[in-house]
Amino acid sequence: MTDRQWSYSTSSGHLGGTDLTGWRVEASDGHIGKVDKHSDEAGDAYVVVDTGVWIFGKEVLIPASSVVRVDLVEQTLYLGLSKEQVKDSPEFHSEKHLVDQQYREEISSYYRTAGPFSGGAGAI
Repeated sequence: MTDRQWSYSTSSGHLGGTDLTGWRVEASDGHIGKVDKHSDEAGDAYVVVDTGVWIFGKEVLIPASSVVRVDLVEQTLYLGLSKEQVKDSPEFHSEKHLVDQQYREEISSYYRTAGPFSGGAGAI
């Protein structure tokens, strides 16, 4: 896990302390859900996205580095990930995410290969 992966980019427009709960979430190719939970903790910032019926109610944990733009007026987060990348991401498990290092490494590894750090379509 890298600190950069679990931190918002300075160019994203994110303002620390902003309550993102309920905000709309857009993948690079369209709407995917809303923010259910989030953290601004330094080096451990993330959003949990409730994808609703789009992926049969799956919640996913997305590192803050995947947020490429925060629209404060429209209350929308824009990700540097496609719908497919979000759909294929590990499911969020609230009981594991803070205490199970292997689970966190699985999430980190997925986003290192599928997300903005892969050098692929989601690269920032």
